[in-house]
Amino acid sequence: MRNVSTVLLVSSLLFTSPVMAGAGHDHGGGGHSHGPVSSEAVIMKATEKVKSLAESGKLDKSWAGIKAVGATQKTFANESEWVVTFKNEKISDVAKQTLYLFFTLDGMYIATNFTGK
Repeated sequence: MRNVSTVLLVSSLLFTSPVMAGAGHDHGGGGHSHGPVSSEAVIMKATEKVKSLAESGKLDKSWAGIKAVGATQKTFANESEWVVTFKNEKISDVAKQTLYLFFTLDGMYIATNFTGK
């Protein structure tokens, strides 16, 4: 009887189809993405990233409350990316007043710099 139960259990596991996440599943604003994100969505992601960088000390603390100037799509080495721009006039070095954050079109963070390149 025990062998029959074991065989039935193993058989049911082998012949059932696995459940996969299909179209329409949601990660509640986090997790991975499957397609291009809007400028509003990438601005939200960039704002969170700037806040995180400021809180961790990688950027001046004054960057934490700065709002994005805008987001545009640019092409670098034949790849399109989102570039989100922030301007912080509290920074004394004019060359460091404009911050650029780069994201893939599906919203994955790439890099941050002050040159926009």
